Amino acid sequence: MSRVKLLLDVISDLNSLAESLKSVADAIMQNDAVEDDAPEQATPPKNNDAVTSAKESPKPEPTIEQVRAVLVELSHDGHTEQVHDLLLKYGASKLSAVDKADYADLLKDAKAIRNAT
Repeated sequence: MSRVKLLLDVISDLNSLAESLKSVADAIMQNDAVEDDAPEQATPPKNNDAVTSAKESPKPEPTIEQVRAVLVELSHDGHTEQVHDLLLKYGASKLSAVDKADYADLLKDAKAIRNAT
């Protein structure tokens, strides 16, 4: 890759990082506003309920930062075109345009590319 191409990739990654940081900041601000409005509840859950809910809790969804980290790693390993194709597969030209519901599948596909090499 030429230096110009590498610099453009770095700039693109930095722009994506800036978008992610803005999203995180917005989410924190919204969360703070919701917490300020919500009444405090001091009743702890019963012990049996905690065990049951721990068993039934679904696997946490990956964050945009986790997906971005894997995609950036792939891109730096020379799989930039495959990363771009993955984004297009999920109907987006950049990661911030991918639906959050698709993060788990996108991450799974990205890890498959990483494991294939």
